[in-house]
Amino acid sequence: MFPDYDIIVVGGGHAGCEAAASSARMGSKVLMITLNLATIAQMSCNPAMGGIAKGQIIREIDALGGYSGIVTDHTMIQFRMLNRSKGPAMWSPRAQSDRVLFAAKWKEMLDKIPNLDFWQDSVTELIVKEQKVVGVITKHGLEFYAKSIIITSGTFLNGSIHIGRNTFSGGRLGEAPSSGFTQNLNGFGIESERLKTGTPVRVDGRTIDFSRLIEQPGDENPGKFSFLDTPPIKNQKSCYLAYTDERVHDVLRTGFNDSPMFAGRIQGSGPRYCPSIEDKIDRFSDKNRHQLFVEPEGWNSIEYYINGFSSSLPLEIQYRALQNIPGFEKSKILRPGYAIEYDYFPPTQLNFTLESKIIENLYFAGQVNGTTGYEEAACQGLMAGINAHLKNTKEEPFILKRSEAYIGVLIDDLITKGTKEPYRMFTSRAEFRILLRQDNADSRLTRKGYELGLASQERLERLNEKEFLINKIQDSIINTKTTPAEINPYLKSRGSSEIQIKTSSQRILLRPQVNIEGLIESVFSLKDALTDIEPFPVFKEALESAEILIKYKGYLDREKEMADKIARLENKKLREDFDYSQLKSISHEGREKLLKVKPRTIGQASRISGISPSDISVLLIHIGA
Repeated sequence: MFPDYDIIVVGGGHAGCEAAASSARMGSKVLMITLNLATIAQMSCNPAMGGIAKGQIIREIDALGGYSGIVTDHTMIQFRMLNRSKGPAMWSPRAQSDRVLFAAKWKEMLDKIPNLDFWQDSVTELIVKEQKVVGVITKHGLEFYAKSIIITSGTFLNGSIHIGRNTFSGGRLGEAPSSGFTQNLNGFGIESERLKTGTPVRVDGRTIDFSRLIEQPGDENPGKFSFLDTPPIKNQKSCYLAYTDERVHDVLRTGFNDSPMFAGRIQGSGPRYCPSIEDKIDRFSDKNRHQLFVEPEGWNSIEYYINGFSSSLPLEIQYRALQNIPGFEKSKILRPGYAIEYDYFPPTQLNFTLESKIIENLYFAGQVNGTTGYEEAACQGLMAGINAHLKNTKEEPFILKRSEAYIGVLIDDLITKGTKEPYRMFTSRAEFRILLRQDNADSRLTRKGYELGLASQERLERLNEKEFLINKIQDSIINTKTTPAEINPYLKSRGSSEIQIKTSSQRILLRPQVNIEGLIESVFSLKDALTDIEPFPVFKEALESAEILIKYKGYLDREKEMADKIARLENKKLREDFDYSQLKSISHEGREKLLKVKPRTIGQASRISGISPSDISVLLIHIGA
């Protein structure tokens, strides 16, 4: 009745969408099985993409040829570049999206992929022969066969929702969980554990007094995520800031006895960096207020998402606390906040391709690997889809190094260190973050995406054009001198000391008060040299990158040198079948960790928690390095 497939993707969230799109576009015949075809690419939590380090991930997905950046650009209602006051390694794009349009745009793009099919159902069992997965069985008793299976089930595996003393099954509020599948995987020797995440109340915007909140508009000159020529946003909706106070905290404390978290009814670990409001009050009792972000859910929606007010307290407590926040005195709740507890599979059980070490051709991506966030899920889905296709076609796997992408950092962290709490990406997790900027994701990854068959010829041509412009801008600035007469008025306006003699434009640009646009406008010969390239569509992008490359050259060179040194350790291979229990010079803990993770290289071994420098020395001696 049904054809055999190359790849089956289980789940239609952000990981599932990128997995299905990437593998199908590379040439695989793909089936996506999801509980509800109407909720593909649903934004279960806040209606936003990007943010600190997460924005870099979306740009990396886009540079490789993924779809998340394109979908976001088409559906955003606000754009902001975060951390502009800091160095360029910290600049992170973030967009508010229209929740309904976002999911609709994703479905539209998936529908246009000819060799991608869909089926609404729940997967309950794997079909495994000789430790290789060959298909799945669904709740309806149907069997689907494929060469590879990618699990992207999100929070749906044995999902339990908690609101006060009420606990009931659900993958999201109003949606059924997926039951039985975890137990089936456990039967094959795959370990599972529990995690917890949460979401806040949604509020009727017609009942909020925005005059009492602090408006947070989008950027005056908004950017975008995709390196393609996606439509720029013309109008933007504002977000708002609000604050809790001691009155709010006192109301929330009255519900602590009914809190499923404090009462121990929730066993899974929650996200350290996105705690519930009751957890914040308990852990940070010295703080008399907490910041809230009031975020619109769409162009035509009355719903507002109260970011920072996640809670699993009884609904009446959530309601009373909310109405004590200035501006929310008459607010009406549309949906309660709740906690959700779900199964995940510790990612140390995976290879760097995201393939299971236990069952061949079985891949895991997204929250089932212990991550939190759309961005972290989407990039795993992309990589799992790529690698499942490559393995099926007997090609080399695609693995990104930590020095190449935040995606590489994320996957290395998961596989090497594992996680006992929902993993969230931060810029601080990347040792080489000045190399992994949001502006150069295309330079780092687009040629790789093109070789994979994901990044289009158009992307490659835009990258070549951009890099040509960057070189032209750099050369012009390095080789142009400016006189006191032409540059001093600009320097004075920027609060920078004036020059007395003819000076290199490059030296002027190194000053922190000087920006590249002001320099070009002030130095006439420089402006003339660049006039012919100014009309190019990627000129503004090239200008930003050229400024960073000139201003931060010393830092970039040092970080590149350090990355090259570490790469030498990464290139020292370790045999996957080596029995570390033989190495008595390594601590018992070290041997246990090495046997469990089975590192591919000395570099990976050095990052395993519990492995000491002396253990690495033993390994180096053993391999004759």
